[in-house]
Amino acid sequence: MAPEPTPRRAKHLIDPDRPRTAASPEDIARLERVQRTVLSVLVGTTIFHLSIGLVLASFFIDDSERVSQIGLSVLGGAFGVVAIAAAFAIHRRSMASPWLLAGFTPTVVGLYFLLS
Repeated sequence: MAPEPTPRRAKHLIDPDRPRTAASPEDIARLERVQRTVLSVLVGTTIFHLSIGLVLASFFIDDSERVSQIGLSVLGGAFGVVAIAAAFAIHRRSMASPWLLAGFTPTVVGLYFLLS
């Protein structure tokens, strides 16, 4: 009588006879870079959506309250700058950058349509 072959273990299951190899420093660095990128995209887009929402909210204020409309648009631009600065901070880069001016894009576009 032939010995019964051992059943093949599925590759997706843990094999207690062969523990997982430790992650190399390069693997850990790659994972941290991906995590930082995902986090900065999430933070940046979330705060930037808030910025755009504030600028859009200025369109729903009565035209007789022009100062309030402009103030809300400028506040939206400030949040846009915060969004870009937060992304820079997550990547540990200097926040003093000309890219911060891109945060005022919703304000510039909003004020163009608001005042025209």
